[in-house]
Formats: sequence, C-alpha cells, structure tokens
Amino acid sequence: MTDDIRKIFEQAGCEGALCVRPLEGDAEFGLRADEPVVPASVVKVQVALEVATSFADGRLDPGERVTLSAADRTPGPVGTSLFTDDAVLSWRDMVVLMLTISDNHATDVLLRRVGVEALNATAARLGLTGTVIESDLRTMLDSIGEDLGRAGWKDLLAWAADASADETAQADERLPTTRALDPLRGTRTTPRDMAELLRLIWTDRAGPAAACARVRDVMAMQLTRNRIASGFRPPVRVAAKSGSLLGVVRNEIGVVSCPDGRRYAAAVFTRSRPDSDDAAISRAIGAATAQAVTALRDTGA
Repeated sequence: MTDDIRKIFEQAGCEGALCVRPLEGDAEFGLRADEPVVPASVVKVQVALEVATSFADGRLDPGERVTLSAADRTPGPVGTSLFTDDAVLSWRDMVVLMLTISDNHATDVLLRRVGVEALNATAARLGLTGTVIESDLRTMLDSIGEDLGRAGWKDLLAWAADASADETAQADERLPTTRALDPLRGTRTTPRDMAELLRLIWTDRAGPAAACARVRDVMAMQLTRNRIASGFRPPVRVAAKSGSLLGVVRNEIGVVSCPDGRRYAAAVFTRSRPDSDDAAISRAIGAATAQAVTALRDTGA
C-alpha cells in the first residue's frame, strides 16, 4: 500500500509525505511521516488554537474590534490582503477569515497579538518536537525576496513585472532553495506532528475544550474542498486546512469523519516538480488520504 501511495504522488508530479491516524489508539499509516516539511498555511491551525485558547482563558476578548491597516497589510491572494482601505474586524472573525479562506493579513494580525514564542511553547508542550515557527508570514515572504537578490517581497514583485524570460527562469530555478521553502531553515513541521495536533484538538487535549471546539468548528467551514475532501463522498465529512506556497508546496491537514463514527486525522504534504499541475496534486492528496484511511479501516482501526 505504501508503494501505491508513493505512486499516486509520483504520477501527479510531486513528492509526498503523509501520516494518517485514527483519533484514538496507536494505529498509523505513514509515508515519510517524520521528515521535516514546509507547512505553508497549515500553520494557521496553530495560530487559531493559540488565539482560541486566549479567548477561553480570558486573556483576549473575542468581540474586541481591531483595525487592520491596509498600509501595513501582509500580501496574499484573498481576503483583507487585497483591501485598499482599512478594515475593522473582531478577533474571532479574523480567525474565521484565516481558516476558511486562508487570509494572510488577518493571520499576521492574530499572530503578532499572541506571539510566535507562544506558538512554539504550545508546540513543545504538546510534544510536537519537529514543529518550529520562525516568523510571521510577511517576514517569511520578505525572506524569499531577499534570497532571490531583492530588498523584499514587494521589490521582488516589482522586479518580476519587467524581468525577461531568462531572468524569470533563473529566479524560478533558485526559488526552491530559499529559506522559506527549506524545511531545515524555515518554519517547519512533520506529518506526524500535524496528525497528532489534530488528534489533540479533536479530543480536547490541545487546550481548553471551548478552544478546541472553536478550531474544529471553523476548520469545518474551509472553502477549499479539492484536496483531502476530494477523496471522499458524503456522508463522510472532512474538516481541514490547506496550505500552498509559490507552486512548490501544496498541503492539507484535516479530520475525516465516517458515518460509522470512526474518525481519522490526516496530514499530507507535497513538494512539486517543475511544471507540475496544481489540480493533479490536489487530487493526489485526496486519493492518497482515501487509500490510507481504507488501509486503516481494513485493520479495524
């Protein structure tokens, strides 16, 4: 079965790593489950847990209104990252934007409020020994520009607008070696750590029960359904958080809930080869997860 799943990723044009586990017990299906990977926006689950914990223990008022400055926004393809004007949102609504549409600007506002150090302390407390958050998202994006010889992300985009085809090709070739895309130097995790994080959230062991429930509820609302969920049909339910970075990294973590009551935490991470197809890799994430869940169910897990 491991070879079958490896072949799914190869045929989609990527390398894959995954860990799938039932929410209870020691059973597991893994492929390179302990290798460091780049989480991309999967890290937003950790941010949500930290913020929701602050709500639950009274350190942060979920309804407090906060101004998100357009002049200071973190770049991104959706949500408040695209706004021209300042926006006023509550902390809890920023969590919704972060987990449902992967809003980068809302994420960084939340992350700066709770602090990178708090996320890393929680990861250590939960035993996620392979998980380290190095910076907020804007700092990470700026590091890509710097590693490609520019002043930062904004300068890189300005340069790319007028770059020649050869210059663009050279930058694309260097892109996978940047710190942000190197799991030994940038923000990192492992498939096993993320599967365990989901198990802890879904069994109220990652923090206060109210915080865990809030993260579960909002993850179930994610709009992206073309990765893990693509491998299953109703009445199976999937609550997930996807993550992508610059066409190199495409990931998703989530919990698959079957109608017989059995539930599985899945963490799938991919790294594409040149000219790979996004849709094919997304389908591969779903197909690989489905095969792993089937293998576990066949053993009674």
